Amino acid sequence: MSIQTFTYPARNRTIPLRVARGHFATSHSHINYYIDLTFTKHRLSEAREAASILAGRFRSSTMIDSVLCLDGTEVIGACMASNLSAAGVNTINAHETIYVVTPEHTSGSQLLFRENISPMIKGKHVLVLAASVTTGYTAQAAVEAIRYYGGEPVGICAIFSCITECEGFPISSIYNTQDDIDDYISTSSHDCPLCRAGYKLDGMVNSFGISVF
Repeated sequence: MSIQTFTYPARNRTIPLRVARGHFATSHSHINYYIDLTFTKHRLSEAREAASILAGRFRSSTMIDSVLCLDGTEVIGACMASNLSAAGVNTINAHETIYVVTPEHTSGSQLLFRENISPMIKGKHVLVLAASVTTGYTAQAAVEAIRYYGGEPVGICAIFSCITECEGFPISSIYNTQDDIDDYISTSSHDCPLCRAGYKLDGMVNSFGISVF
C-alpha cells in the first residue's frame, strides 16, 4: 500500500503543506492526516523560508542563546540561528552566538543532554523548535528537560501545530488546525472515531516519516 500526499491549499504558498488523508498512529495518538514535512526539514530553500518566518516572531522581542531542535529540524534551527544573530536587522540577538542542539531520547522518552552538550542549555535562554506539535507531550518534555538542566525556556515554535499552548507558552506555528486544516483529528487510540468506525490503520508515523501497512 502507498500513501498519496497532496499539497494542501494553505495560507502560505511559499512553503507547501504536504499532507495525506487516512488513519495513522503516532506514539501518543491516532490522527487522520499525515503531515509530510520531509522537504521543509531537509530542502534548504524551504528550511530557510520556514526559519525566516519563525525567527520573525521572536527576533525583536526574545533573547535566545540556544535553539533546541526536535523531530529532525536541525537545518531549520541552523537557519533560525543565522537569522536571529544576523547584523543589520532588528534583533536583540545581533552578533551573539546561538547554539543549535539536539537532545537524546531515553527508552522512557525522556530527553537527555550529555556533559559536552549540557553547557549549551545551562544558564541559557532556549527556544524549542519542533516540526509538528500534535499532543504537546514532546514539547512539554523539552521544556521540562531545559529546566532540569538549568536552562530557561523562552518559547515554542513549530511548522505545524494542532494545539495553541504548551507549558504556559503560546505555540508559534506556520500552519495550524485552527486556520488551515480544521478537520484534523488527534485522539487517543481508545477514543479514536476511525477505530470505532472499523477503519484499519494506514500506517505508523514518527519524526522520521511514515511506515505504511
